[in-house]
Amino acid sequence: MTCPICGKTTDADYRPFCSRRCADIDLGRWLTGSYVIPGEALEEDEPARPDPPADEAGEAPRRKPH
Repeated sequence: MTCPICGKTTDADYRPFCSRRCADIDLGRWLTGSYVIPGEALEEDEPARPDPPADEAGEAPRRKPH
């Protein structure tokens, strides 16, 4: 088996890579988004926050500012 980064023979300690350096290069590619599966972008909706319960007068309680 050869290292997917540089093509050298793999080392059992870093398999499927040949060294820590190549393993770190691969990790960096994942973290920066270099490895992407092409496709349509999905919209990420924020989950809806439930409305606070109304008091006896029918008014929602006021929220404290942050």
